[in-house]
Amino acid sequence: MKLRSPLFAPGDSARKAEKALASDADAVIFDLEDSVAPAAKDTARAATAALLPAITRPGVIVRINQPGTQWYLADLAAIVPGRPAAVMLPKCSGAADLIALDHHLEALEAAAGLPIGGIGILPIVTETAASILGLPAMAGAARRVLAFCFGAEDLSADLGISPRRPDHSYPAAIAHARAAVLITAAAAGIPAIDTPWPDPRDPDGLGAEATEAAADGFSGKLCIHPSQIAPVNAAFTPDPARIAWAVRVRDGFAANLNAGVFSLDGKMIDRPHLKLAQRILAAAGAE
Repeated sequence: MKLRSPLFAPGDSARKAEKALASDADAVIFDLEDSVAPAAKDTARAATAALLPAITRPGVIVRINQPGTQWYLADLAAIVPGRPAAVMLPKCSGAADLIALDHHLEALEAAAGLPIGGIGILPIVTETAASILGLPAMAGAARRVLAFCFGAEDLSADLGISPRRPDHSYPAAIAHARAAVLITAAAAGIPAIDTPWPDPRDPDGLGAEATEAAADGFSGKLCIHPSQIAPVNAAFTPDPARIAWAVRVRDGFAANLNAGVFSLDGKMIDRPHLKLAQRILAAAGAE
């Protein structure tokens, strides 16, 4: 499942859900957490659970409420029978949360007669300062995990600072957490997804940050408005020249099966270049 542009839609808004499902977003995240008021939690859960079985669009994800809340298990019990592609876990504090969710999903899949392991996990792993300390262990508990998501807004609130400086750069602690997510995801062999751009009315700011995120190694960026999808998809789709280079590297190694290195345009190409080429081709959707 591609995750360049996962788009949030409140679970209690049928209109926004329909609009999100009809969009060009790689994935749609029905939200039962932050965008839903406590009094509307039960309504949002029921509406989302009723909608899931009829959806034929791939890449449907549900953000449940965080572990320890009164809604967490009820959310899981309601949505698993609808077989979403994944569950987004907010405020994941460590490996224990991932392991517990895996067990809960396994039990609910079995009860619903679904394939065990068929529903993925998409955790937001940096929404509290404590969660940053748990990142190394999360890399080893990534069963079912499709990608690690970086969240700047909740983390900045926990730290008591603004998520971005006036020039849109990140304060030191936020920048550290962002880099740690990239490293943790790489250690687990899975993608990393960047935090949302908070202002849908600022496409230039979004484009600049998305381009920087792609250059840093992120595979996608969470979206909070349909207008953000096109610039995010563009930023995380390799340009034709980069794809052409990756194809030549891949084909070069295919033609030199026993070689650890070969020359391309006068430059030495070795196995790390092949790994990069494979990632570029995967991002481009090329075989």
